[in-house]
Amino acid sequence: MKRLLSSAMFVALLLGNPHGASAQTEVTLIAPGGVRTAIEQLIPGFEQKSGYKVKATFGSGGSTKKQVVNGDPFDVPIVQPPFQDVIASGNVLAGTETPLASVAVGVAVRKGARKPDISTPAAVKKTLLAAKSIAYPDASSGAAAGVSFNQTLNKLGIADQMKPKIKPAQGGAGAMTMAAKGDVEIGLTFLSEMSDPGIDIVGPLPREISPPTVLVGFVSTHAKNPAAAKALLAYLSSPEAAAVYKAQRMQPSRSAAGHR
Repeated sequence: MKRLLSSAMFVALLLGNPHGASAQTEVTLIAPGGVRTAIEQLIPGFEQKSGYKVKATFGSGGSTKKQVVNGDPFDVPIVQPPFQDVIASGNVLAGTETPLASVAVGVAVRKGARKPDISTPAAVKKTLLAAKSIAYPDASSGAAAGVSFNQTLNKLGIADQMKPKIKPAQGGAGAMTMAAKGDVEIGLTFLSEMSDPGIDIVGPLPREISPPTVLVGFVSTHAKNPAAAKALLAYLSSPEAAAVYKAQRMQPSRSAAGHR
């Protein structure tokens, strides 16, 4: 009887307190900016199917991971490898690790400009050395595309030679704006962030020098509603999500593509 009374009182409190009800039906998510457009397109479908509301926060790959490691209370965090520190933090349920999609760093130029050859590592090296200026997300801010491209420059052995030509950008959108305006000859960022109408996309960098970055979701140990968090993660790795990832020039995970 006490249990029934307590449950009835709880429901009454929720109905009488819309803020409390909202807290119970809201799912919070944190993710890197490279997947922002896809996630924002997927949220309405999930909300309609599930009845839950999603509150999403986006930042750089580095800052997102730091927030998860620090224990910030998000229900579903999306991070990029390596994420041993994320699991070791105890702030995610390791058994819920779910690959969602991967995205490559690509090259863009101002609309109508000649597209350089990036078909092979040697061609990329020649193109970069010939360019007067390039822009890509500032790696010092934790931008994953910037970190990835710095590694590419090191692999090509031209990091020092390129330093005078580099104009760090505020995120992928910033790099694309600089390319679109002609402030730089070449802009680089994740293909999923290349939406500026003033650019032409040349294509992805070769995998040998720039492996695609994987995006992986977890259920947080701090999830207010673990069932809702799991439902959101399942939707983000569903066939519906796979179609959206592809439209954003991302490669869906095998689990999502395999559901077809």
